[in-house]
Amino acid sequence: MTEGTRATDGIRAASVDDVEPGEALVLPTELTGTAEPISLFRDDDGSWYALDDTCSHEEASLADGWIEAGEVECPLHSARFCLRTGEALCLPATKPVRAHRVEVRGDDVFVMPGVEARTT
Repeated sequence: MTEGTRATDGIRAASVDDVEPGEALVLPTELTGTAEPISLFRDDDGSWYALDDTCSHEEASLADGWIEAGEVECPLHSARFCLRTGEALCLPATKPVRAHRVEVRGDDVFVMPGVEARTT
């Protein structure tokens, strides 16, 4: 991974080959410029998403969770979140996590921290 830039067109977070379907990569705050790490997810269908990495229920990395069918399941207490919107889908989580826009450009994946994810 190369260092990202904080341009309005996003931060180069990874190459498409860096993350297998069903896996995630934690982007450190030094790269994103955010207060919390952001996780870059590649769903089992190959779609890309980015969410704040910390579960809204308790301190756990969502990147360590189960990723499938547009959802990530927290590894600690099995709360599930929508990868597209960050919405909490079941208890014990009741609050969403922030979703960030992701774009694939050629072989590179860019994340736009703080820019609302496209939900369509």
